[in-house]
Amino acid sequence: MLTMAKNAQPNKALVFERIQKLIKALSNGVYEREETIKLCLLAALAGESVFLLGPPGIAKSLIAKRLIQAFDNSKFFDYLMTRFSTPEEVFGPLSIQELKDNGKYVRLIDGYLPTAQVVFLDEIWKAGPAILNTLLTVVNERTFKNGQDVLPVPMRLLITASNELPEEDSGLEALYDRMLVRVFVNRIQEKQNFKAMLMGEGPTIQELEPGLAITDEEYDSWQQHIDDIKLSEDLFEKIYQLKSMIENRSEQSDVDDESDNELYISDRRWKKSVRLLKASAFYNGRDAINPLDLLLLQDCMWHSPESRHVIQETINDFAIQKAFNQEASQFDANEAQRIIEEVHEEVANELCMTFSRETMMRKEWYKFDFSKANRYHVNHNSRMIKLVMLQQNPSVSEQENGDSRWVYVDGDEFEKKIKTGQCDIYGFVNKNAHLCRLQFEVDAQQRLVIKDIANRSVLVGIAGDNGITPELQQRWLAAAEEASSKVKDAEHNLKISKSSFHGALPHSFIDPRLPELIEQSLSSAFDSVHELKITIDKSVFRITHLSDYFE
Repeated sequence: MLTMAKNAQPNKALVFERIQKLIKALSNGVYEREETIKLCLLAALAGESVFLLGPPGIAKSLIAKRLIQAFDNSKFFDYLMTRFSTPEEVFGPLSIQELKDNGKYVRLIDGYLPTAQVVFLDEIWKAGPAILNTLLTVVNERTFKNGQDVLPVPMRLLITASNELPEEDSGLEALYDRMLVRVFVNRIQEKQNFKAMLMGEGPTIQELEPGLAITDEEYDSWQQHIDDIKLSEDLFEKIYQLKSMIENRSEQSDVDDESDNELYISDRRWKKSVRLLKASAFYNGRDAINPLDLLLLQDCMWHSPESRHVIQETINDFAIQKAFNQEASQFDANEAQRIIEEVHEEVANELCMTFSRETMMRKEWYKFDFSKANRYHVNHNSRMIKLVMLQQNPSVSEQENGDSRWVYVDGDEFEKKIKTGQCDIYGFVNKNAHLCRLQFEVDAQQRLVIKDIANRSVLVGIAGDNGITPELQQRWLAAAEEASSKVKDAEHNLKISKSSFHGALPHSFIDPRLPELIEQSLSSAFDSVHELKITIDKSVFRITHLSDYFE
C-alpha cells in the first residue's frame, strides 16, 4: 500500500503504477468497457461526475459497481429513477421520532446517497424536480442540508445514466452541464467478446489485491497535489487552439439547424475540464499537463450524439495537426521550401543559357553565342566547354554517384548539334574521367536543359562571362541560409515534440488509438522535414560553391 505523511509529496512513479494496476483489476472480465472504466476512475479521482448514454442492458450499473472497489471501506448507493420516485428513496426517509420529539424535519440518511462515496443513478432524467434540485446542490457543494444541519457529502463519484438526453427547456441543463465526463456506451461489438459474454466465459469479479484500493487519507492528499499542478502558458495556448477549432466547426457545422447550441461549451465546463487534465497528469506520474491529456476533452465537450462525432473529429484533427506542433513545424518547413525554390528560380533566371530562334527553309534553328564560353583542356581535347547545373538533381548519368554539378562537352560539336533544339552528346560529368552519354534540349522558353536519369529537365548555365557578382552570390547565399535555419528549427522542434510525446506514454486514460495517429503524424512530419533539410543543405553547398563551378 502507498502510505505518506499528510501533504508529503507522493512518489509519482508508484502512483502511476498503482493506477495502472487498479484499472486492470477493475476492467477484469468486463467486455469492451475498459475505456469507460478508465474515464470513470479518472473522474472519481478528480472528484467529477459522469454521464453514461446508451441503450438498456449494456452493463452501465456494473461499471458503477466496479468503481466502488477502487476505494477502501466505501459505501455504494444506486437507484433506478422513475416519474414516481420520491426524495425519501434517494436521500433517506424522514425520522418520525425526531419529528415527534423535537419537531425537526430530519432524514435518516445512513445507507442513502448523502453517505455514499460512489453513487449510480439510472434513468436520471425521469426524476422529479424535488430530487434534481437537491442533487444539484449536492453535486455543486458536496453538502446536504438535513434539518438545520449542513452535512458534508463524501461522494467521490456520481455516475448518472440514461438512454436519452434531457429534453430542451426542461430545466435540467444546469445538472447536465455538471456531468463533466460524458461517455457513449454501446453494445458489445467484437464477435469473440460477444461469444464469451453469452457463454459466461472469462474471469469473474474478484476482490482487489490487498493495498490496491485507495484509502481516505490517500484520496484527500492526492486532491491537494492535483491542485498544485499548474497550467503552463504553452498548454493554455493549446487549449485555446482547440477551443478555436471547435468554435470554427460550430460556425460551419451541419449538425442540425441549431448547431451553435449543439457545440456550445460553457466556461464552467472548460474550467472544470482543466482540473481533470491536472488529475490526468498527476495520476500518470507527471508534474505538468501534457498535450496528450487534452485528448480527454473528447469525452467532456459533446452535448448530443451528433455533436459527439463533430467533437471527436475536431480533436482527432487537433491531435494529428496541432497537439505536438506538427502544423507549426510543417509551416516552417514549407516556408523554408518556398525560400529555397525562389533562390533556385532566381539563380536559374540569372544564369541559364537562353537561345534565340530562327526559321530557315521551313526549319527552326536555335542559336547561342558560344564565343564568350571558357574553353577547357580535358582528356587531350582543348575545345571542351563547361555546362553547370543550376538546379538540384540526382545525376545526369548512371555512372556518376551523387549530384551532378557540371559537365564537359566538346564545344564545337555541341554548338552544331544543339541547333536543332535537342541533341545527344558524349561528355564528362564532374571530375569523372569516363565518357557519358548526355541528353540536352531547348525548352519552350528557349532555355537549355539537360535531362537527368529520371528524365527531368535541369536548367544549365555556361562557364564564361556569367555575371556572378559577389553581391549577387551573397544575396543568394543569405536566402539559402535563411531556408536552412528555418528547416533546422522545424526539425529541432519536432525532436522536442517527439520527446514530449514519448515522455507521456503510456497514458492511463486516453483512447490508445489516438497516440498511434499522433505517432504516425510526428514520424511523417519528421521524415519529410529531414528530407527537405538534406535537400536544402545540398542547395546551400551548391550556392556557396557556385562561383567555383563556373571557373
